[in-house]
Amino acid sequence: MPSANDLRKGMAIKYNGDVAVVLDMQHRTPGNLRAFVQATLRSLKTGKSSNVRFSSTEPIEPISMMTRELDYSYKDQTGYHFMDPETYEDTVLVEEFVGDNSKYLTENLRVTLMEVEGKPAELELPPKVKLKVLEAPPGVRGDTANNVTKPAKVEGGFEVGVPLFINPGDVIEVDTRTGKYLSRA
Repeated sequence: MPSANDLRKGMAIKYNGDVAVVLDMQHRTPGNLRAFVQATLRSLKTGKSSNVRFSSTEPIEPISMMTRELDYSYKDQTGYHFMDPETYEDTVLVEEFVGDNSKYLTENLRVTLMEVEGKPAELELPPKVKLKVLEAPPGVRGDTANNVTKPAKVEGGFEVGVPLFINPGDVIEVDTRTGKYLSRA
C-alpha cells in the first residue's frame, strides 16, 4: 500500500470516507522532528479545500483517475457544454464547477477534464488563451514611461491591463493563471 510520501499533485485519494484531489503537497522535515507531508486536499462531495498533515509513513488509498481532452462548445441555461473530439459526446458542466474559468472560455478551446469515479473533479485550462479586445481607450501620445498600461475589455467580459498600442479588434494572449496580458496574438 502506498504511503503519504507517494502523494503527488493531481492525484485522487480516499480521505475520511470521501474522495479528495491533491491540489498541492510538500514534504517537510522540521529540525530534529519526524518528517511529515503537508497536503492541500479538495473534497469532491463538498468542493471545499483543506490543509491536511500526514505522517510520512501513513498509508493512503489512491483512486483511479481519468483525464479527457474536451473542446468548449457553448453555454446555455443547463450549463457549459463541452464536446469530446473523438467520440463527439456532449459533456455538460454546471456553472459552479466551471467557476472563474468561464471568463477564458472561447469556442473550440481545448481543455482537460479530470474525472474521478466518473464524476468531474477538475477543469484545467491551457496556460494561455487568445481573446479579442472589445473596448480599449486610445493611448495618449507622450504617455511613454516604462510599462504604461491601459484597461481593455476582452471577450470574456473582464478587463486586462494592456500596452498603449493595443486597439479594439486586436487579439491578445492572456495568462489563464494570473489573468495578465502576455502578448499580441
